[in-house]
Amino acid sequence: MTVPGAYLDYAATAPLRAEALAAMLPLLRRPAANASSQHAPGRAARAAVETAREQVAALVGAHPDEVVFTSGGTEADNLAVKGAVLARPAGARTVVVSAVEHHAVLDAAAWAAQDAGAVVRTAPVDGGGRVRLDALAALPVPGATALVAVMAANNEVGTVQPVAAAAEHAHAAGAPLLCDAVQAAGVPGIDVGRDGIDLAALAAHKLGGPTGVGALVVRRGTGLRPLLHGGGQERGLRSGTLPAAAIAGFGAAAAAALAERAQAGPRLRALRDRLRDGLARAVPGMEVNGDPDGGLPGLLSVRLPGLRNEDVLLLLDRRGVACSAGSACASGAASASHVLLAMGRDEPQARQTLRLSLGHGSAEADVDAAVAAVAHAAGQLAPVRAGSA
Repeated sequence: MTVPGAYLDYAATAPLRAEALAAMLPLLRRPAANASSQHAPGRAARAAVETAREQVAALVGAHPDEVVFTSGGTEADNLAVKGAVLARPAGARTVVVSAVEHHAVLDAAAWAAQDAGAVVRTAPVDGGGRVRLDALAALPVPGATALVAVMAANNEVGTVQPVAAAAEHAHAAGAPLLCDAVQAAGVPGIDVGRDGIDLAALAAHKLGGPTGVGALVVRRGTGLRPLLHGGGQERGLRSGTLPAAAIAGFGAAAAAALAERAQAGPRLRALRDRLRDGLARAVPGMEVNGDPDGGLPGLLSVRLPGLRNEDVLLLLDRRGVACSAGSACASGAASASHVLLAMGRDEPQARQTLRLSLGHGSAEADVDAAVAAVAHAAGQLAPVRAGSA
């Protein structure tokens, strides 16, 4: 029997939305124009950029002039961490991070410790991947903390973090809060004003926009040093010629994600629950990593006891089903997921984990194809599983 293919790797990247492509094509087809130029083509490119800036701001409850376009979420996180540290005097550069942050935050913090005299403090998480607020409260040093970083929702297990409470602890110490909102900007969404977020990292391709463009939301009054110097674009915080077509696609994807948010949450949650229940039937003993009922509505991280994820992924790929073992940014990494280890999983358990993620184009047929493919893989690997028991 042939199982239809299915894409369940939206957490890695989402397929390009029709709205994003439609916004990009006119700018790709017309004569080249720099959005900083004063002639008519340049003004048209600038108008497209500013429309997108308004659309991205609306998605996260920010003012348009707080949106700084970048090349993606990684650059946004780096600008936030390094820029915040460099804006503070030596001796006042403590950086607090949760243990499950994206490597774009963790590695930038490690750079700050090695090259900028920062002190990095790590807040632990509970077994569901949620940052422990009791521990977090004690880590920022009043008057000496450059930044506190707590992501909106984890990219590997989907756990939604208590961002507003984290902001209160950061602000009590006089520090800004960085929220990596790459996974959560669409659904369930964030509101920088409501949640007390000072810096928010976004990536277009997670919303169905193009790759190669993102944004850092910088709340008014937040001190930040630029990392790139040149033409002074983006209020001097990120120099470089703006990719107007990509930014227009980002804006259109943001607008589409905002318009569908109310319906998307329940729809994705129903699909995720159908997927979870189907996988539980297919693999006895399956366990959910993170919050089994809450968390991101379109993300499911599961442990398949006795099955190595690399073996399962190979068989799924042969049947046209795309998912991942965890963060696509760390695929091929020799070490086990730092997120799962921080949650209390051991290395063998981490290597039995699959991440399946859904989005704007997902349907029941995709879920059912994935369940059938996992059931087939489990059957194929049963002798190996029995032999290792």
